Amino acid sequence: MSSHPSLPSRATQADPGGAPVSALPGVGPSLVETLARLGLERWQDLWFHLPLRYEDRTQITPIRELRVGESAQVLAVVDAVERSFRYRPQLRVALSDDSQATLVVRFFHFSNTQAAQFEPGTRFVCYGEVRHGAQGLEMVHPTYRRLAGDAAVITDDRLTPIYPTTEGLGQKRLSSVIARALERLPGDDVLELVPEYLRAPLHLCSLREALLTAHRPPAGASVRELLAGRHPAQQRLAFEELLAQHLSLKRLRARVRHHRAPALDGDGALRAALIARLPFVLTRAQRRVIAEIADDLAKPAAMLRLVQGDVGSGKTIVAALAALIAIEAGYQVALVAPTELLAEQHYHHFCAWFTPLGIEPIWLAGKLTGRKREAALAAMAAGAPLVIGTHALLQEDVVFVRLGLAIIDEQHRFGVHQRLMLSEKGRVGDQVPHQLVLTATPIPRTLAMTAYADLDVSAIDELPPGRTPVQTVAVSNARRGEVIQRIRSACAEGRQAYWVCTLIEESEQLQAQAAQVIFAELQTELRDLCVGFVHGRMKPADKQTAMDAFKTHQTHVLVATTVIEVGVDVPNASVMIIENAERLGLAQLHQLRGRVGRGSAVSSCVLLYQAPLSPLARARLQVMRETTDGFRIAEKDLELRGPGELLGTRQTGQMALRMADLVRDAHWLPTVQRIGAALLHDHPVLAERLVKRWIGGAARYADV
Repeated sequence: MSSHPSLPSRATQADPGGAPVSALPGVGPSLVETLARLGLERWQDLWFHLPLRYEDRTQITPIRELRVGESAQVLAVVDAVERSFRYRPQLRVALSDDSQATLVVRFFHFSNTQAAQFEPGTRFVCYGEVRHGAQGLEMVHPTYRRLAGDAAVITDDRLTPIYPTTEGLGQKRLSSVIARALERLPGDDVLELVPEYLRAPLHLCSLREALLTAHRPPAGASVRELLAGRHPAQQRLAFEELLAQHLSLKRLRARVRHHRAPALDGDGALRAALIARLPFVLTRAQRRVIAEIADDLAKPAAMLRLVQGDVGSGKTIVAALAALIAIEAGYQVALVAPTELLAEQHYHHFCAWFTPLGIEPIWLAGKLTGRKREAALAAMAAGAPLVIGTHALLQEDVVFVRLGLAIIDEQHRFGVHQRLMLSEKGRVGDQVPHQLVLTATPIPRTLAMTAYADLDVSAIDELPPGRTPVQTVAVSNARRGEVIQRIRSACAEGRQAYWVCTLIEESEQLQAQAAQVIFAELQTELRDLCVGFVHGRMKPADKQTAMDAFKTHQTHVLVATTVIEVGVDVPNASVMIIENAERLGLAQLHQLRGRVGRGSAVSSCVLLYQAPLSPLARARLQVMRETTDGFRIAEKDLELRGPGELLGTRQTGQMALRMADLVRDAHWLPTVQRIGAALLHDHPVLAERLVKRWIGGAARYADV
């Protein structure tokens, strides 16, 4: 029997927020449909639809004190107005204030009436994000209001919440609906789902107070704390949200591990044959991780293991040996990758390794149609031992007969839903396949504690011998000519080079050079060399042709978008140029840099940036110059940028965090684990309701 105090009787009442949004005044069928697109179907959904951020319209900031990357409100006078129609209509308005500084506001979508408002000498209050522009500091499409004559400036007395919204639903209307729902917010005796004996030692404010403060910050609330997410009310909500995330993944782990799985314990003959044929020796780290996987697979409980390793650490051969364990035991293996480029790379590797062993891998991707697709599906249904492909493996007509192991590469590109969809294809009664998840993005410990609470984690923390360190430099775009000369010299020595761009087409609004422009430029500058071009919008066949030409040295320089981030292996390529490197996160920069240094030649990576650099961009480029250690880079990326770059947007629940921040709120994680364990053990019904409250429909994956 548990020794904890008894709970209030109302804590187990029916969900108090279960009333439909249609029960609120003024919410008709059309608005109900719009709200449903945001998952807002009940009053409780509205209570916990928390602000993404706040706008601070409580003060006026002098133009001279504006900081790039921050949002601010200014009071200024119109100095000049310019309308242009080059490329597309554009309205530029030059403003100045008492600080004797100038700010330009730009509009791409405007009416003649709107443009006529900006008469020289007229005063305006403008709010927006400050950025670098061609004429200095600027705001693009700020919100604004015109002041009549010498009218006094009235600022807000509290922060303005900005909510996640959808097309056809403005902030004002959404705020109004949420306000009506908050009027029906019950007392804490009904709201609280974490028992008081677990909450009391944490000295947190009540949930009702936390919700009201988050939605309607009172005039006396600390603006600094609210904008930083450190207000006690926000911390109360962050704690509970992290707890719900943790509980959802722990529940998933428990349910999946409750399923039986085939005990895969082959005789080792195929593995020994493959290892004997390899032109390299496995590292200690690879052998350790393979042993951990083999130990899991030999058990009749479902394996859920994440293998993380730096770029080039040798995860693919580890996956191949894991696949052979299942094949030796008479079971099928499915390997799914997020892009056709990466999936094809795996297919070629596995064909080279497995065909001599008498195993013919099957290929399945979206571009495979007609008789070829039918033949692949028939082979799988007949028991083909190994299938490699993309999301196409998740489609309904894909059938396995004895799927024993599902391998998912680049986990951060998939969600929990998709991972379990593949697992479902091998379900026989309560028996499911083992799951092996791979990622080339090292995950910091704090992130793994929350994001991958449903997985055991192995790390390949040792690079194979012979990998040459990549020399990394950051170069201003003003020295572009020197960079092109570096490429010419490398190609003259028989080497190849990548030039990576972040956009496919030219964009006025973004300062990045477009890949098409770079391609044309390099064709002109490097007339004596063959320059190739590849991007994500190309037809798969054209993309593969461009990649094959580079792999076979027909192309000297490959201009590419970030489609080559993963899965491209050309050892002869020794130079990597990353255009507008200041726009990319550390994880992506590290992945791209990993495309060179794969051979014996000294390799270099040039981070080409557009000055001036923001403090964040400068810090990222400095980290890239200092280290090639992916684990250190991952920790720094989490610190600088947050979890989005590391996990992507599809990791179910994780990227839907509404209040919590895994860097800022990492101190809560040990407490979350302790209280989560108590809830699951003593109050499983409350734990279930807590997950449903914060994750909603996304929690359904746990029922798999």
